[in-house]
Amino acid sequence: MSDNSHSLTALNWDDSFVSSLPADPASTNTSRQVRGAAFSRVEPTAVGGPKLLALSESMAAELGMTTALTTSEGFAEAMGGNAVVDGMKPYAACYGGHQFGQWAGQLGDGRAITLGEVINDVGIRYELQLKGAGPTPYSRFADGRAVLRSSIREFLCSEAMHYLGVPTTRALSLVATGDSVRRDMFYNGQEKAEPGAIVCRVARSFLRFGSYQIHAARNDIDTLRRLVAYTFEHHFPHLGPVNKDSVVAFLTQVGQSTAQLMAEWMRVGFVHGVMNTDNMSILGLTIDYGPYGWIDNYDPSWTPNTTDASMGRYCFGMQAQMGGWNLVRLAEALYPLIDDMDAVKSAIETYEKSWSQASGAMVVGKLGLDTHRGEADQLLWSDLTELMQREPTDMTVCFRGLSKVAAAENPLDPILDAFYDPPGPALQEAWGAWLERYLDRVKGIEGRQARMDAFNPGFVLRNYLAQEAIEQAEAGDMSRISELLEAAKTPYADGVALKFGGKRPEWARNKPGCSTLSCSS
Repeated sequence: MSDNSHSLTALNWDDSFVSSLPADPASTNTSRQVRGAAFSRVEPTAVGGPKLLALSESMAAELGMTTALTTSEGFAEAMGGNAVVDGMKPYAACYGGHQFGQWAGQLGDGRAITLGEVINDVGIRYELQLKGAGPTPYSRFADGRAVLRSSIREFLCSEAMHYLGVPTTRALSLVATGDSVRRDMFYNGQEKAEPGAIVCRVARSFLRFGSYQIHAARNDIDTLRRLVAYTFEHHFPHLGPVNKDSVVAFLTQVGQSTAQLMAEWMRVGFVHGVMNTDNMSILGLTIDYGPYGWIDNYDPSWTPNTTDASMGRYCFGMQAQMGGWNLVRLAEALYPLIDDMDAVKSAIETYEKSWSQASGAMVVGKLGLDTHRGEADQLLWSDLTELMQREPTDMTVCFRGLSKVAAAENPLDPILDAFYDPPGPALQEAWGAWLERYLDRVKGIEGRQARMDAFNPGFVLRNYLAQEAIEQAEAGDMSRISELLEAAKTPYADGVALKFGGKRPEWARNKPGCSTLSCSS
Protein backbone atom coordinates (compact mmCIF):
# COMPACT_ATOMS: atom_id res chain seq x y z
CA MET A 1 0.00 0.00 0.00
CA SER A 2 1.34 3.42 -0.91
CA ASP A 3 2.37 5.89 1.76
CA ASN A 4 -0.29 8.37 0.63
CA SER A 5 -3.21 5.91 0.95
CA HIS A 6 -4.74 8.34 3.43
CA SER A 7 -4.91 11.06 0.78
CA LEU A 8 -7.31 11.64 -2.09
CA THR A 9 -4.30 12.25 -4.30
CA ALA A 10 -3.72 8.48 -4.20
CA LEU A 11 -6.77 7.97 -6.43
CA ASN A 12 -6.49 7.71 -10.20
CA TRP A 13 -8.05 11.04 -11.18
CA ASP A 14 -9.00 11.88 -14.76
CA ASP A 15 -10.66 14.77 -16.60
CA SER A 16 -12.16 13.37 -19.81
CA PHE A 17 -15.23 15.62 -19.69
CA VAL A 18 -13.43 18.94 -19.30
CA SER A 19 -10.58 17.99 -21.63
CA SER A 20 -12.90 16.83 -24.44
CA LEU A 21 -15.63 19.46 -24.47
CA PRO A 22 -15.83 23.24 -24.90
CA ALA A 23 -15.51 25.24 -21.72
CA ASP A 24 -17.19 28.44 -20.64
CA PRO A 25 -14.63 31.12 -21.56
CA ALA A 26 -15.58 33.30 -18.58
CA SER A 27 -13.90 32.54 -15.27
CA THR A 28 -16.01 34.62 -12.90
CA ASN A 29 -18.49 32.77 -10.71
CA THR A 30 -21.48 34.93 -11.49
CA SER A 31 -24.96 33.91 -12.58
CA ARG A 32 -25.24 34.21 -16.36
CA GLN A 33 -26.23 32.54 -19.61
CA VAL A 34 -23.41 30.24 -20.72
CA ARG A 35 -23.32 29.68 -24.46
CA GLY A 36 -21.19 27.45 -26.67
CA ALA A 37 -19.97 25.45 -23.70
CA ALA A 38 -20.72 22.17 -21.94
CA PHE A 39 -19.47 23.34 -18.54
CA SER A 40 -18.03 26.16 -16.46
CA ARG A 41 -14.96 25.83 -14.32
CA VAL A 42 -15.87 26.59 -10.71
CA GLU A 43 -14.61 25.53 -7.32
CA PRO A 44 -16.67 24.73 -4.21
CA THR A 45 -17.18 27.53 -1.70
CA ALA A 46 -15.61 26.80 1.68
CA VAL A 47 -17.80 26.06 4.70
CA GLY A 48 -17.35 26.74 8.38
CA GLY A 49 -16.81 23.30 9.88
CA PRO A 50 -17.10 20.21 7.67
CA LYS A 51 -17.83 17.04 9.62
CA LEU A 52 -18.39 13.58 8.17
CA LEU A 53 -21.80 12.30 9.29
CA ALA A 54 -22.17 9.18 7.15
CA LEU A 55 -20.19 7.16 4.63
CA SER A 56 -21.10 4.45 2.14
CA GLU A 57 -18.27 2.04 2.77
CA SER A 58 -19.17 -0.05 -0.27
CA MET A 59 -19.03 2.97 -2.57
CA ALA A 60 -15.74 4.04 -1.04
CA ALA A 61 -14.32 0.57 -1.63
CA GLU A 62 -15.57 0.62 -5.24
CA LEU A 63 -13.61 3.84 -5.76
CA GLY A 64 -10.49 2.35 -4.20
CA MET A 65 -10.63 4.48 -1.06
CA THR A 66 -8.98 3.07 2.05
CA THR A 67 -10.29 3.37 5.58
CA ALA A 68 -7.25 5.54 6.35
CA LEU A 69 -8.42 7.92 3.62
CA THR A 70 -12.12 8.11 4.54
CA THR A 71 -11.38 8.62 8.24
CA SER A 72 -8.82 11.34 7.61
CA GLU A 73 -9.46 15.01 8.29
CA GLY A 74 -8.59 15.75 4.68
CA PHE A 75 -11.43 13.57 3.43
CA ALA A 76 -14.07 15.56 5.33
CA GLU A 77 -12.46 18.80 4.18
CA ALA A 78 -12.59 17.76 0.52
CA MET A 79 -16.09 16.25 0.69
CA GLY A 80 -17.24 19.41 2.43
CA GLY A 81 -15.86 21.62 -0.34
CA ASN A 82 -12.98 23.10 1.61
CA ALA A 83 -10.13 21.49 -0.34
CA VAL A 84 -9.44 20.78 -4.00
CA VAL A 85 -6.61 18.26 -4.22
CA ASP A 86 -4.26 17.54 -7.09
CA GLY A 87 -6.07 15.69 -9.85
CA MET A 88 -9.44 17.33 -9.29
CA LYS A 89 -10.64 19.76 -11.96
CA PRO A 90 -13.99 21.00 -10.62
CA TYR A 91 -16.78 22.18 -12.89
CA ALA A 92 -20.52 22.77 -13.13
CA ALA A 93 -22.30 21.38 -16.18
CA CYS A 94 -24.48 23.39 -18.54
CA TYR A 95 -27.86 21.93 -19.45
CA GLY A 96 -31.47 22.94 -19.96
CA GLY A 97 -34.75 21.15 -19.61
CA HIS A 98 -38.51 20.94 -19.70
CA GLN A 99 -39.94 21.51 -16.25
CA PHE A 100 -43.51 20.31 -15.71
CA GLY A 101 -44.00 20.24 -19.46
CA GLN A 102 -42.64 23.72 -20.24
CA TRP A 103 -39.26 24.59 -21.73
CA ALA A 104 -37.29 26.33 -18.98
CA GLY A 105 -34.18 27.28 -20.95
CA GLN A 106 -30.80 27.11 -19.28
CA LEU A 107 -30.76 25.34 -15.92
CA GLY A 108 -27.39 23.70 -15.25
CA ASP A 109 -25.67 22.60 -12.06
CA GLY A 110 -26.91 25.32 -9.77
CA ARG A 111 -25.77 23.68 -6.55
CA ALA A 112 -23.74 20.72 -7.77
CA ILE A 113 -20.03 20.80 -8.55
CA THR A 114 -18.25 17.81 -10.07
CA LEU A 115 -14.82 17.42 -8.49
CA GLY A 116 -13.50 15.18 -11.25
CA GLU A 117 -13.43 11.59 -12.42
CA VAL A 118 -11.88 8.61 -10.63
CA ILE A 119 -10.90 5.46 -12.52
CA ASN A 120 -10.91 2.49 -10.16
CA ASP A 121 -8.68 -0.59 -10.15
CA VAL A 122 -10.78 -2.42 -12.76
CA GLY A 123 -10.95 0.55 -15.11
CA ILE A 124 -14.45 1.84 -14.29
CA ARG A 125 -14.70 5.61 -14.49
CA TYR A 126 -16.82 7.45 -11.91
CA GLU A 127 -17.68 11.11 -11.55
CA LEU A 128 -17.66 12.53 -8.01
CA GLN A 129 -20.04 15.43 -7.50
CA LEU A 130 -20.73 17.59 -4.46
CA LYS A 131 -24.34 18.69 -4.05
CA GLY A 132 -24.72 21.80 -1.93
CA ALA A 133 -21.16 23.04 -2.43
CA GLY A 134 -22.00 26.66 -3.20
CA PRO A 135 -23.02 28.90 -6.10
CA THR A 136 -22.13 28.34 -9.74
CA PRO A 137 -22.86 30.34 -12.89
CA TYR A 138 -26.10 28.31 -13.11
CA SER A 139 -27.40 29.15 -9.64
CA ARG A 140 -29.54 32.04 -10.84
CA PHE A 141 -30.71 33.72 -7.60
CA ALA A 142 -29.98 30.80 -5.27
CA ASP A 143 -27.09 30.21 -2.88
CA GLY A 144 -26.00 26.80 -4.20
CA ARG A 145 -26.38 25.22 -0.76
CA ALA A 146 -28.40 22.27 0.53
CA VAL A 147 -29.93 21.63 3.93
CA LEU A 148 -29.38 18.63 6.16
CA ARG A 149 -32.89 17.18 5.71
CA SER A 150 -32.71 16.91 1.92
CA SER A 151 -29.10 15.73 2.06
CA ILE A 152 -29.98 12.89 4.44
CA ARG A 153 -32.81 11.87 2.14
CA GLU A 154 -30.57 11.85 -0.93
CA PHE A 155 -27.75 10.00 0.80
CA LEU A 156 -30.01 7.26 2.19
CA CYS A 157 -32.21 6.87 -0.87
CA SER A 158 -29.31 6.64 -3.30
CA GLU A 159 -27.90 3.71 -1.38
CA ALA A 160 -31.31 2.13 -0.66
CA MET A 161 -32.15 2.12 -4.36
CA HIS A 162 -28.79 0.57 -5.19
CA TYR A 163 -29.37 -2.35 -2.83
CA LEU A 164 -32.91 -2.78 -4.13
CA GLY A 165 -31.35 -3.37 -7.53
CA VAL A 166 -32.75 -0.20 -9.10
CA PRO A 167 -30.34 1.66 -11.43
CA THR A 168 -29.25 4.79 -9.58
CA THR A 169 -26.56 7.30 -8.85
CA ARG A 170 -24.78 6.44 -5.61
CA ALA A 171 -23.86 8.42 -2.52
CA LEU A 172 -20.37 8.34 -1.08
CA SER A 173 -20.57 10.69 1.88
CA LEU A 174 -22.75 13.02 3.89
CA VAL A 175 -20.96 15.99 5.44
CA ALA A 176 -22.36 18.64 7.77
CA THR A 177 -21.06 22.07 6.82
CA GLY A 178 -21.26 23.76 10.21
CA ASP A 179 -23.18 26.59 8.55
CA SER A 180 -26.89 27.34 8.46
CA VAL A 181 -28.97 27.73 5.32
CA ARG A 182 -32.23 29.66 5.12
CA ARG A 183 -35.09 27.84 3.40
CA ASP A 184 -38.85 28.18 3.05
CA MET A 185 -39.70 24.48 3.06
CA PHE A 186 -43.22 24.76 1.62
CA TYR A 187 -42.93 28.19 -0.05
CA ASN A 188 -45.50 29.60 2.36
CA GLY A 189 -43.51 32.46 3.87
CA GLN A 190 -42.21 30.38 6.79
CA GLU A 191 -38.50 30.72 6.04
CA LYS A 192 -36.11 29.55 8.73
CA ALA A 193 -32.46 28.72 9.25
CA GLU A 194 -31.59 25.05 8.89
CA PRO A 195 -28.30 23.15 9.24
CA GLY A 196 -26.42 22.85 5.95
CA ALA A 197 -24.93 19.69 4.48
CA ILE A 198 -23.22 18.36 1.35
CA VAL A 199 -23.66 14.96 -0.29
CA CYS A 200 -20.94 13.55 -2.50
CA ARG A 201 -22.82 11.61 -5.14
CA VAL A 202 -21.21 9.24 -7.62
CA ALA A 203 -22.18 8.02 -11.10
CA ARG A 204 -20.64 6.76 -14.29
CA SER A 205 -22.08 9.96 -15.76
CA PHE A 206 -24.40 12.77 -14.75
CA LEU A 207 -25.33 13.53 -18.36
CA ARG A 208 -29.06 14.00 -18.69
CA PHE A 209 -31.57 14.62 -21.48
CA GLY A 210 -31.27 18.35 -20.87
CA SER A 211 -27.52 18.22 -21.53
CA TYR A 212 -28.33 17.80 -25.22
CA GLN A 213 -31.48 19.91 -25.26
CA ILE A 214 -29.75 23.15 -24.32
CA HIS A 215 -27.44 23.10 -27.35
CA ALA A 216 -30.17 22.09 -29.78
CA ALA A 217 -32.42 24.85 -28.43
CA ARG A 218 -29.67 27.37 -29.13
CA ASN A 219 -28.98 25.86 -32.55
CA ASP A 220 -25.42 25.18 -31.38
CA ILE A 221 -25.08 22.00 -33.43
CA ASP A 222 -21.30 21.93 -33.16
CA THR A 223 -21.39 21.64 -29.35
CA LEU A 224 -24.26 19.17 -29.59
CA ARG A 225 -22.26 16.97 -31.95
CA ARG A 226 -19.16 17.15 -29.77
CA LEU A 227 -21.19 16.18 -26.69
CA VAL A 228 -22.74 13.22 -28.51
CA ALA A 229 -19.29 12.14 -29.71
CA TYR A 230 -18.01 12.30 -26.12
CA THR A 231 -21.03 10.31 -24.94
CA PHE A 232 -20.40 7.58 -27.50
CA GLU A 233 -16.68 7.37 -26.77
CA HIS A 234 -17.07 7.00 -23.01
CA HIS A 235 -20.49 5.42 -22.49
CA PHE A 236 -21.62 3.82 -25.78
CA PRO A 237 -18.32 2.89 -27.48
CA HIS A 238 -20.00 0.15 -29.54
CA LEU A 239 -21.91 2.85 -31.48
CA GLY A 240 -18.78 4.16 -33.18
CA PRO A 241 -18.60 7.63 -34.79
CA VAL A 242 -21.50 10.07 -34.82
CA ASN A 243 -23.78 9.59 -37.81
CA LYS A 244 -27.48 9.13 -38.44
CA ASP A 245 -27.54 5.43 -37.67
CA SER A 246 -25.47 5.66 -34.51
CA VAL A 247 -27.54 8.53 -33.09
CA VAL A 248 -30.76 6.60 -33.81
CA ALA A 249 -29.24 3.58 -32.06
CA PHE A 250 -28.31 5.81 -29.11
CA LEU A 251 -31.86 7.15 -28.86
CA THR A 252 -33.21 3.61 -29.04
CA GLN A 253 -30.95 2.39 -26.24
CA VAL A 254 -31.78 5.35 -24.03
CA GLY A 255 -35.45 4.57 -24.57
CA GLN A 256 -34.93 0.94 -23.61
CA SER A 257 -33.02 1.75 -20.42
CA THR A 258 -35.55 4.45 -19.48
CA ALA A 259 -38.46 2.02 -19.91
CA GLN A 260 -36.66 -0.54 -17.76
CA LEU A 261 -36.06 2.12 -15.11
CA MET A 262 -39.75 3.03 -15.04
CA ALA A 263 -40.63 -0.62 -14.46
CA GLU A 264 -38.10 -0.81 -11.62
CA TRP A 265 -39.61 2.27 -9.96
CA MET A 266 -43.07 0.76 -10.24
CA ARG A 267 -41.84 -2.59 -8.92
CA VAL A 268 -40.65 -1.16 -5.61
CA GLY A 269 -43.25 1.62 -5.27
CA PHE A 270 -40.92 4.56 -5.86
CA VAL A 271 -42.16 7.95 -7.06
CA HIS A 272 -39.46 10.31 -8.36
CA GLY A 273 -41.60 13.41 -7.99
CA VAL A 274 -39.77 15.65 -10.50
CA MET A 275 -39.40 13.86 -13.84
CA ASN A 276 -38.30 16.96 -15.70
CA THR A 277 -35.99 16.33 -18.64
CA ASP A 278 -33.05 17.77 -16.69
CA ASN A 279 -33.60 14.94 -14.17
CA MET A 280 -33.51 12.10 -16.72
CA SER A 281 -30.24 10.19 -17.05
CA ILE A 282 -29.02 9.04 -20.46
CA LEU A 283 -27.75 5.88 -18.72
CA GLY A 284 -31.14 4.97 -17.32
CA LEU A 285 -30.19 5.87 -13.74
CA THR A 286 -32.37 7.34 -11.04
CA ILE A 287 -30.89 10.81 -10.72
CA ASP A 288 -31.50 13.97 -8.67
CA TYR A 289 -33.36 12.87 -5.55
CA GLY A 290 -35.62 15.75 -4.59
CA PRO A 291 -39.21 15.44 -3.40
CA TYR A 292 -39.33 11.71 -4.03
CA GLY A 293 -41.58 9.34 -2.13
CA TRP A 294 -42.49 5.73 -1.52
CA ILE A 295 -46.00 4.44 -2.00
CA ASP A 296 -47.55 3.40 1.30
CA ASN A 297 -51.15 2.60 0.39
CA TYR A 298 -51.38 1.72 -3.31
CA ASP A 299 -52.57 4.86 -5.08
CA PRO A 300 -51.54 5.51 -8.71
CA SER A 301 -52.54 9.18 -8.38
CA TRP A 302 -50.24 9.89 -5.44
CA THR A 303 -47.35 12.32 -5.75
CA PRO A 304 -45.04 13.40 -2.92
CA ASN A 305 -44.34 16.77 -4.57
CA THR A 306 -46.41 19.69 -3.31
CA THR A 307 -45.55 21.61 -6.49
CA ASP A 308 -47.23 18.87 -8.52
CA ALA A 309 -50.15 18.23 -6.16
CA SER A 310 -52.86 19.87 -8.28
CA MET A 311 -51.66 18.53 -11.65
CA GLY A 312 -50.28 15.11 -10.71
CA ARG A 313 -48.09 15.12 -13.79
CA TYR A 314 -45.42 13.00 -12.11
CA CYS A 315 -47.65 10.85 -9.91
CA PHE A 316 -46.92 7.15 -9.41
CA GLY A 317 -49.17 5.90 -12.18
CA MET A 318 -47.97 8.43 -14.77
CA GLN A 319 -44.25 7.70 -14.57
CA ALA A 320 -44.05 5.37 -17.57
CA GLN A 321 -45.98 7.84 -19.73
CA MET A 322 -43.75 10.70 -18.62
CA GLY A 323 -40.65 8.65 -19.41
CA GLY A 324 -41.91 8.37 -22.98
CA TRP A 325 -42.78 12.08 -23.16
CA ASN A 326 -39.28 12.96 -22.03
CA LEU A 327 -37.75 10.63 -24.60
CA VAL A 328 -39.58 12.53 -27.35
CA ARG A 329 -38.00 15.73 -26.08
CA LEU A 330 -34.56 14.09 -26.28
CA ALA A 331 -35.38 12.95 -29.82
CA GLU A 332 -36.21 16.53 -30.76
CA ALA A 333 -32.83 17.65 -29.45
CA LEU A 334 -30.96 14.95 -31.38
CA TYR A 335 -32.95 15.42 -34.58
CA PRO A 336 -30.40 17.79 -36.22
CA LEU A 337 -27.94 14.89 -36.16
CA ILE A 338 -30.48 12.45 -37.65
CA ASP A 339 -32.67 14.45 -40.05
CA ASP A 340 -34.95 11.46 -40.71
CA MET A 341 -38.39 11.55 -39.12
CA ASP A 342 -39.20 7.91 -39.88
CA ALA A 343 -36.01 6.76 -38.17
CA VAL A 344 -36.78 8.90 -35.12
CA LYS A 345 -40.34 7.59 -34.90
CA SER A 346 -39.05 4.03 -35.07
CA ALA A 347 -36.64 4.69 -32.20
CA ILE A 348 -39.35 6.29 -30.07
CA GLU A 349 -41.74 3.39 -30.72
CA THR A 350 -39.13 1.09 -29.21
CA TYR A 351 -39.83 2.75 -25.87
CA GLU A 352 -43.43 1.50 -25.85
CA LYS A 353 -42.32 -2.01 -26.76
CA SER A 354 -39.64 -1.95 -24.08
CA TRP A 355 -42.09 -0.69 -21.46
CA SER A 356 -44.58 -3.39 -22.40
CA GLN A 357 -41.93 -6.07 -21.98
CA ALA A 358 -40.54 -4.59 -18.76
CA SER A 359 -43.95 -4.10 -17.16
CA GLY A 360 -44.97 -7.63 -18.17
CA ALA A 361 -41.82 -8.97 -16.50
CA MET A 362 -42.69 -6.90 -13.44
CA VAL A 363 -46.13 -8.54 -13.23
CA VAL A 364 -44.55 -11.98 -13.52
CA GLY A 365 -42.07 -11.22 -10.74
CA LYS A 366 -44.47 -9.55 -8.35
CA LEU A 367 -47.07 -12.31 -8.67
CA GLY A 368 -44.57 -15.16 -8.76
CA LEU A 369 -45.78 -16.44 -12.13
CA ASP A 370 -43.86 -18.80 -14.38
CA THR A 371 -44.42 -16.64 -17.47
CA HIS A 372 -46.75 -13.92 -18.72
CA ARG A 373 -49.72 -15.51 -20.48
CA GLY A 374 -51.08 -12.33 -21.98
CA GLU A 375 -54.53 -10.90 -21.41
CA ALA A 376 -55.58 -13.30 -18.63
CA ASP A 377 -52.52 -12.49 -16.50
CA GLN A 378 -52.86 -8.78 -17.19
CA LEU A 379 -56.47 -8.96 -15.98
CA LEU A 380 -55.35 -10.80 -12.85
CA TRP A 381 -52.92 -7.93 -12.21
CA SER A 382 -55.36 -5.10 -12.93
CA ASP A 383 -58.04 -6.71 -10.75
CA LEU A 384 -55.52 -6.93 -7.91
CA THR A 385 -54.50 -3.28 -8.16
CA GLU A 386 -58.18 -2.28 -8.29
CA LEU A 387 -58.80 -4.25 -5.08
CA MET A 388 -55.82 -2.54 -3.42
CA GLN A 389 -57.46 0.81 -4.08
CA ARG A 390 -60.94 0.00 -2.76
CA GLU A 391 -59.61 0.43 0.76
CA PRO A 392 -56.12 1.75 1.54
CA THR A 393 -53.80 -1.24 1.19
CA ASP A 394 -50.07 -1.05 1.75
CA MET A 395 -48.24 -2.04 -1.41
CA THR A 396 -45.03 -3.33 0.16
CA VAL A 397 -46.74 -5.30 2.93
CA CYS A 398 -49.35 -6.71 0.54
CA PHE A 399 -46.88 -8.20 -1.93
CA ARG A 400 -44.64 -9.47 0.85
CA GLY A 401 -47.65 -11.27 2.32
CA LEU A 402 -48.90 -12.49 -1.04
CA SER A 403 -45.92 -14.80 -1.38
CA LYS A 404 -47.10 -16.66 1.73
CA VAL A 405 -50.68 -17.10 0.56
CA ALA A 406 -51.59 -20.77 0.21
CA ALA A 407 -54.72 -22.81 -0.25
CA ALA A 408 -55.44 -22.75 3.48
CA GLU A 409 -58.68 -22.26 5.37
CA ASN A 410 -58.39 -18.48 4.96
CA PRO A 411 -55.83 -17.47 2.30
CA LEU A 412 -56.46 -13.79 3.16
CA ASP A 413 -54.68 -14.13 6.52
CA PRO A 414 -51.10 -13.47 5.25
CA ILE A 415 -52.07 -10.09 3.79
CA LEU A 416 -54.39 -8.79 6.52
CA ASP A 417 -51.55 -6.63 7.88
CA ALA A 418 -51.53 -4.70 4.59
CA PHE A 419 -54.90 -3.04 5.23
CA TYR A 420 -54.84 0.36 6.92
CA ASP A 421 -58.41 -0.26 8.11
CA PRO A 422 -59.95 -3.72 8.62
CA PRO A 423 -61.70 -4.83 5.41
CA GLY A 424 -65.47 -5.18 5.59
CA PRO A 425 -67.36 -8.34 4.58
CA ALA A 426 -67.87 -7.25 0.95
CA LEU A 427 -64.19 -6.46 0.46
CA GLN A 428 -63.13 -9.69 2.15
CA GLU A 429 -65.40 -11.58 -0.23
CA ALA A 430 -63.90 -9.78 -3.25
CA TRP A 431 -60.38 -10.54 -2.04
CA GLY A 432 -61.34 -14.15 -1.44
CA ALA A 433 -62.58 -14.50 -5.01
CA TRP A 434 -59.39 -12.96 -6.40
CA LEU A 435 -57.16 -15.13 -4.22
CA GLU A 436 -58.98 -18.22 -5.45
CA ARG A 437 -58.16 -17.21 -9.04
CA TYR A 438 -54.58 -16.41 -8.06
CA LEU A 439 -53.97 -19.71 -6.28
CA ASP A 440 -55.36 -21.59 -9.24
CA ARG A 441 -52.98 -19.65 -11.52
CA VAL A 442 -49.84 -20.33 -9.46
CA LYS A 443 -50.66 -23.96 -8.60
CA GLY A 444 -47.64 -26.17 -9.09
CA ILE A 445 -45.11 -23.35 -9.59
CA GLU A 446 -42.01 -24.43 -7.70
CA GLY A 447 -40.20 -21.96 -5.45
CA ARG A 448 -42.85 -19.27 -5.78
CA GLN A 449 -42.41 -17.79 -2.29
CA ALA A 450 -38.63 -17.55 -2.50
CA ARG A 451 -38.74 -15.93 -5.94
CA MET A 452 -41.41 -13.45 -4.86
CA ASP A 453 -39.53 -12.51 -1.69
CA ALA A 454 -36.42 -11.88 -3.79
CA PHE A 455 -38.44 -9.61 -6.10
CA ASN A 456 -40.78 -7.81 -3.67
CA PRO A 457 -38.79 -5.98 -0.98
CA GLY A 458 -39.73 -6.13 2.67
CA PHE A 459 -37.88 -2.86 3.33
CA VAL A 460 -38.16 0.37 1.39
CA LEU A 461 -37.05 3.78 2.63
CA ARG A 462 -40.51 5.04 3.51
CA ASN A 463 -40.78 8.78 3.95
CA TYR A 464 -41.57 8.56 7.64
CA LEU A 465 -38.41 6.52 8.28
CA ALA A 466 -36.28 9.15 6.57
CA GLN A 467 -38.12 11.89 8.48
CA GLU A 468 -37.37 10.20 11.80
CA ALA A 469 -33.70 10.04 10.85
CA ILE A 470 -33.77 13.72 9.88
CA GLU A 471 -35.36 14.84 13.16
CA GLN A 472 -32.89 12.80 15.21
CA ALA A 473 -29.95 14.12 13.17
CA GLU A 474 -31.09 17.72 13.61
CA ALA A 475 -31.03 17.00 17.35
CA GLY A 476 -27.49 15.68 17.06
CA ASP A 477 -28.18 11.94 16.95
CA MET A 478 -26.91 10.24 13.77
CA SER A 479 -27.70 6.69 14.87
CA ARG A 480 -30.88 6.30 12.81
CA ILE A 481 -29.00 7.23 9.63
CA SER A 482 -26.60 4.35 10.33
CA GLU A 483 -29.45 1.97 11.16
CA LEU A 484 -31.33 2.75 7.96
CA LEU A 485 -28.17 2.52 5.86
CA GLU A 486 -27.52 -0.91 7.34
CA ALA A 487 -31.13 -2.01 6.80
CA ALA A 488 -30.98 -0.81 3.20
CA LYS A 489 -28.24 -3.34 2.46
CA THR A 490 -30.62 -6.31 2.84
CA PRO A 491 -34.06 -5.06 1.71
CA TYR A 492 -35.32 -8.54 0.83
CA ALA A 493 -34.47 -10.15 4.18
CA ASP A 494 -37.33 -10.99 6.55
CA GLY A 495 -35.47 -9.68 9.57
CA VAL A 496 -35.18 -6.18 8.10
CA ALA A 497 -38.83 -6.30 7.08
CA LEU A 498 -39.82 -7.04 10.67
CA LYS A 499 -37.92 -4.03 12.04
CA PHE A 500 -38.59 -1.38 9.39
CA GLY A 501 -41.09 -2.99 7.03
CA GLY A 502 -44.41 -2.25 8.72
CA LYS A 503 -47.15 0.04 7.43
CA ARG A 504 -46.92 3.80 7.73
CA PRO A 505 -47.97 4.76 11.27
CA GLU A 506 -51.05 6.90 11.66
CA TRP A 507 -49.07 9.89 12.97
CA ALA A 508 -47.21 10.05 9.64
CA ARG A 509 -50.32 10.15 7.44
CA ASN A 510 -50.32 13.93 6.96
CA LYS A 511 -47.09 15.03 8.61
CA PRO A 512 -44.80 17.26 6.49
CA GLY A 513 -41.79 15.29 5.37
CA CYS A 514 -43.75 12.05 5.62
CA SER A 515 -46.66 12.68 3.26
CA THR A 516 -45.65 15.84 1.41
CA LEU A 517 -42.37 17.37 0.28
CA SER A 518 -41.30 20.29 -1.85
CA CYS A 519 -38.48 21.11 -4.23
CA SER A 520 -36.91 23.19 -1.45
CA SER A 521 -33.49 21.85 -0.55
